[in-house]
Amino acid sequence: MNRFNWPKHSVLVIAVVATWLTTYFGYLTSFNLSIDNMIQQLILFINPLSFLLLVYGVALFIKTAKRRNAFLITVSVMTSVVMFANAVFYRFFSDFITIPTLFQTNNFGDLSSSVMANIHGADIFFFTDVIIVALAVKFIPQPTETVRQFKMGRRLYFIATAALFMVNLGLAEAERPQLLTRSFDRELLVKNIGTYNYHIYDLIIQSKSHAQRVLADGSELSEVENYIHANHKQPSVDMFEDAKGRNIITISLESLQSFVINEEMDGHVITPFLNELTKDKDTFYFDNFYHQTGLGKTSDAEFIVENSIYPRNGSAVFFTHSGNTFDSMSEKLADNGYFTNVMHANNRSFWNRDIMYKALKTEKFYDVESYDIGEGQAVNWGMKDIPYFEQSVQMMKDMPQPFSSRMLTLTNHHPFDLDDEDMLIPPYTSNSKTLNKYFQTARYLDESIKVFFDELKENGLYDNSIIVMYGDHYGISENHNKAMSMYLDKEITPFDNAELQKVPFFIHIPGNGKGKVMHELAGQMDIRPTVLNLAGIDAKEDLQFGSDLFSKEHEDFVIFRDGRFVTDKYVYAHEVCYDASTGEPTDSELCAPYIERASKELEYSDSIINGDLLRFKDDQKDPKGQQPEIKGKE
Repeated sequence: MNRFNWPKHSVLVIAVVATWLTTYFGYLTSFNLSIDNMIQQLILFINPLSFLLLVYGVALFIKTAKRRNAFLITVSVMTSVVMFANAVFYRFFSDFITIPTLFQTNNFGDLSSSVMANIHGADIFFFTDVIIVALAVKFIPQPTETVRQFKMGRRLYFIATAALFMVNLGLAEAERPQLLTRSFDRELLVKNIGTYNYHIYDLIIQSKSHAQRVLADGSELSEVENYIHANHKQPSVDMFEDAKGRNIITISLESLQSFVINEEMDGHVITPFLNELTKDKDTFYFDNFYHQTGLGKTSDAEFIVENSIYPRNGSAVFFTHSGNTFDSMSEKLADNGYFTNVMHANNRSFWNRDIMYKALKTEKFYDVESYDIGEGQAVNWGMKDIPYFEQSVQMMKDMPQPFSSRMLTLTNHHPFDLDDEDMLIPPYTSNSKTLNKYFQTARYLDESIKVFFDELKENGLYDNSIIVMYGDHYGISENHNKAMSMYLDKEITPFDNAELQKVPFFIHIPGNGKGKVMHELAGQMDIRPTVLNLAGIDAKEDLQFGSDLFSKEHEDFVIFRDGRFVTDKYVYAHEVCYDASTGEPTDSELCAPYIERASKELEYSDSIINGDLLRFKDDQKDPKGQQPEIKGKE
């Protein structure tokens, strides 16, 4: 019986095909990529191939079989790691890894519980190609033809690779015009040019953004200023005279989405205290309010609140641009007599906060070292919210007044673990452990806010304070749509996913008596101008994209960091224009003017950050560069 003769470079072909198919099936099983037609499915199928042909093709230049085999196995391992890492990241963020997130190593220790919760046993599948390549290397004879003899074949190989890439890009551009100008939509890029090519593209974009600061000379600022001032909305005048001069307490409600407010889970009220607050005569509750964060999540929300500027796409400004000049709300309040501080019972370096708060001119940072965390007072991410609020109020008693305290809660954070004694309601029952536990931690967060209000009253701080509370970002990502469909008793569409980005927003002014539910369409970008106006501080000349929520001129238009947007008439999501009243797709031309404006506004915001343009603004920043104190135990 004749022995089978393997064609030349069989191992190379097997390596390419194995990784190609592993990648494609990884797309289908681990990522929620919406595919609308057969052309898009074809693009998704072929998009890994040109990169794999290119990178594996380097083996054609390696002379010895031993080194060639080692190279092929190394490439298969690296591509598998890339896909595995993106899958785990996607389950938590519903997004793909970017270059800056890889350098956020200070966060890795704190993120470990969330990472482990998103690793599945089936993820071993991503390394199937490594096993196949290793077996091919072991059992298939290597070609005896020298590298020099294969010179013509190599040339044809790489010409075909380039041609395939151009076909892929041509199909993608035909299906999605101006594809490569939409760097904010990473899912769109992955669907069309592939995960591996996307990472190369991301590297180019990040390099370009760093070059922007070096090349900026201030001339770019004029165009941005003209746009912002042309869209300035006149704030409400003397609407809240009794709010001026009070302490301002701004609370970030970790991962809290609006779908739990005034709702029940299996007969259990989820947020009883916040529900009552929506009806309180001293509370303005905004039920049409959206988060506008990106991958920076809580830190992005902080950045927005302080600056009313969009966060960066694909990274956290707290890491990538902590050396920038900012015109923060903290600095503005400090200039008007407020003692500004942040209270957060976590490591000072997490999300680079110790550095970023200096850039924001925050006067003091009460980090984890400021708190006494006793036995049973910590879970998962750090100090539990109830003891955190109790101890924070005691510190507030010693602060000079008026003060502005930004507070960040922790307990309602993925993976939403709680100690048994803190479970005030039972878990939900669905196919998602994440959603099942989420209702319990949301209930605990609600209870902690009740405790906080009581502590303020008992310690004489309540009547002279304004309490602003906002949900910082989503807690339940699109990866849990099946469970959400079960809870909401409806199929979750891209329109619904956009609607689920609503987060609670409260402004509580004790003794005001004018409170009501506000239906204005609004977003986190509006917090800074609203708070400053409540404090009686003029911010007309500030470069901010939001506007006072009590202004008669306030516009019903909210732009998401990923390019989606919501207006009073339309919702734009996954490149589909929806009728806001029906949730059904409508004529895409109706969204066209808003698409253009959203892109322009995101571009202007990026230019402010990437070019560090505020350093050129009137040379009005403090030349002494005073740094805030990092407050620890005394």
